[in-house]
Amino acid sequence: MASEDRVPRVREKQTPSDRPEKKQRPPKQRPAPKSKTYTVKQKPQTSRPATNPIDLIPQYARTAWSKLERLPTQGGLRRRWLFNSVGVVLLVAVLAVVLLSLFVSNYYYSSMRAGLESTAESASGFISSYATNEQTYLEMANYYVSDFNQSASLELQFLSTDGQVIFTSYAISGSRPGTSEIRAAIETQAVASFIGKSPTTGERIMAVSAPILNGDEVVGVIRLVSSCSAVDRQILMIICVMVLVASGIVIMIYVLSLYFIQSIIVPVNSITRIAQRIAAGSYGIQMEKNRDDEIGALVDAINDMSTKISVSEKTKDEFISSVSHELRTPLTAINGWSQTLLSGEVTDPQSVRKGLSIISSEGQRLSKLVDELLDFSRIEDGRFTLNIELMDIKAELEDAVFTYQQFFREKHIPLIHHDCEEEFPPIPGDPARMRQVFSNLLDNAGKHGGGGKQVDTYIDRDDGMVRIRVRDYGQGIPEKDLPHVKEKFYRANTKTRGSGIGLAVCDEIVTRMGGTLDITNAEGGGCLATIHLPIATPTVPDASLKAQLQTAAQDTFHKTV
Repeated sequence: MASEDRVPRVREKQTPSDRPEKKQRPPKQRPAPKSKTYTVKQKPQTSRPATNPIDLIPQYARTAWSKLERLPTQGGLRRRWLFNSVGVVLLVAVLAVVLLSLFVSNYYYSSMRAGLESTAESASGFISSYATNEQTYLEMANYYVSDFNQSASLELQFLSTDGQVIFTSYAISGSRPGTSEIRAAIETQAVASFIGKSPTTGERIMAVSAPILNGDEVVGVIRLVSSCSAVDRQILMIICVMVLVASGIVIMIYVLSLYFIQSIIVPVNSITRIAQRIAAGSYGIQMEKNRDDEIGALVDAINDMSTKISVSEKTKDEFISSVSHELRTPLTAINGWSQTLLSGEVTDPQSVRKGLSIISSEGQRLSKLVDELLDFSRIEDGRFTLNIELMDIKAELEDAVFTYQQFFREKHIPLIHHDCEEEFPPIPGDPARMRQVFSNLLDNAGKHGGGGKQVDTYIDRDDGMVRIRVRDYGQGIPEKDLPHVKEKFYRANTKTRGSGIGLAVCDEIVTRMGGTLDITNAEGGGCLATIHLPIATPTVPDASLKAQLQTAAQDTFHKTV
C-alpha cells in the first residue's frame, strides 16, 4: 500500500562537522563607529569661471592693441603720432589695470585665506585640547559637522591621517580630496593652504587644512573648503570696471589726439598741394593764413617763397630777353657794317672809318657783356676771386675818368673830376676790378643821367676811409626801385640797354675789398653812387682774401725797404 510504504523521514541532527561548508565571503568594511552615510545636500551646479580673472588682462591688452592697429591711420605723420601718444597711454593703462588687478586679487585672496586659516586653526586647537584618543576625535568631529552652520559658503571636512574624508558637511564621506595642503599640514603639523582647481570637481577652490594633534602625534586633519567663484566674480567685476575706465581714457586720448593731429594734417596737406603747384610752375600763388602759430609761420614762408620765385622768374625772363636784345643789337651792327665794307660799296674814307668805329664799339660792348656774364657765373659758383695788391686809388680813378672823358666828349657830356689835396697811401685791392667798378658806374652815369649833360666824380677822406662818388644830373631812380638796383637782373628802366648784373658785380667786388657801395638819389636831382674803401687792411669774413691783403702789404713793405 502506498500509504503504508510512506515512512516519515526523520532528519538526523547534523553535527557541525557533518554540515556542508559554506563559501567564505570577504568581510564587509564597516564604517567607523557611529558613522553614517549622509544624503548629500548637493548644491546645484552653476557656471563658475574656470580661470583666474587676472589671466584675462593680457588678452585684453592684445585685443586693445589689435584694435588700435586697425584704426584709420592714413599718412605717416598721423600714424606715428597715434602710435607714439595713444600707444604710450594704452601701455600705461594696461600696466595700471594689471597692477591694480593684482593688488585687488591679492587683497581678496589674502583676506579669504586669513579668515579660513583663523577658523581652521581655532577649531584645530579646540579639538586637539579635548581629543585624547581617536575615539574622542571622531566624536568631536561628528559633533562639529552636525553643528556646523556655515555650510552655505564653506565645506567642513575631517580627514584621517591618510587623507580620507571621515566627516563632511557638504559632500560624501570616504573621498580623497588629493590637494597638496593636506599632506603639508600632516608633515609640518602647521596650517597649510591651497588655491586652484579641485581635482574632483574642477572648479577653483581655496582649501585650508590644520592638523589635530594628540601630543606630538597627528590624529586627523580639519579642512575648510570655499569656492572661489564669488571672489572671482567680485574681482572680475572690479577688473571690468577698471578696463572700462582705462578704455574710456584711451578712447578719449585717441579722439583728442586725432583731433589735434587732424588740425595739423589738414593745413599741411593744403601746404603740400600749394607747394606742388608752385613746383609745377604756378609761381606767385598765395595761401590763405588762418592761424597765428607755427603753421601760420610756415604759410607766410611759403607765400614769401612763392612771391620771390615769381619775381625771380619774371626777372630771369626779362634778363634773357634783355641779354638776347643786347647780343642781337651789336651783332646786327657788326654784321651789317662788315658786309657793307666787304662788298666795296662804301669807298669814302670817312664812311669806312665810321663803320670800323661802330664795329669796334659794338665789339667792346659784346666783350663787356660777356665779361659781366662770366663774372656773374663765377659769383654764383663761388669761383669769383680777386688779385689783391697795393694800389694807388687816386691814380686808378683818374685813369678811368680820363678814358671816359674822351668817350663822353663824343656824346657832348662833360665829365668833371673833383680831386682833393690829400694824398692817400696805397691801399690793398684789385686794380683791374676797381677799374671795372669805375667803368660801370661812369657808363651808367652817361647812359642814365646823360640827359643832365654833366657827370661829376669826387674823391676824399670820410671817417678814416676813402670815399669816391659818381654823380649824374638825370632823372634819378624811382624810390620804389632804389632798394633793388643792386639785385641781380634788376633793371629800373627797361627802355635803356643793359643786362642788369653790372651793379651786382660791382657790389660784390667792393664788398670783397672790405668796402661798401651805396646808390642813392642826389639832392637837386640825379643819381649818386658812393664807394667807401678802407685805407688800412680791412676786416673781412673771407680768410683767403684777408691772407691775400696781408701778403700784399708785406710784399710792398719789403720792396720799400
